[in-house]
Amino acid sequence: MRTTGISTASPRDLAPLLAGAATGIAGAGAVLALTGDGSPLRGPCTLFFLTAAPAAAVAALLRGLDPFARALVSLAAAVVVDMLVAQGMLAVHRWSVRGGVVAVTVFSSAVFAAVFVHRMRRLGSRGGTRSAKVV
Repeated sequence: MRTTGISTASPRDLAPLLAGAATGIAGAGAVLALTGDGSPLRGPCTLFFLTAAPAAAVAALLRGLDPFARALVSLAAAVVVDMLVAQGMLAVHRWSVRGGVVAVTVFSSAVFAAVFVHRMRRLGSRGGTRSAKVV
């Protein structure tokens, strides 16, 4: 009987798998928070979403930094965004978990959209073949 050796995967090979798992957990947290489900995973998954969504959005902005500095700055920015959302909602007496999740989602989506538009404009200004001119 012949056994095959298990090849060791490099951390670079695991990055897409971990990113997909993180996206799934964050998405589940957002859905559980918005539906009001009584699952015991609601709290941890929602907290993961509230940290991961703004951190990923800010990390997309900081493309040129060292990976460790990028992770550190984006995590700090995520905490700041969460605290500002909570403080703003408490100041106007409109605190709710659903409202906080929606506010963080809107912020993260806006930052992702701005990064996407900026990159598409840069691609178009370089004269890339991806931009088609309509006559």
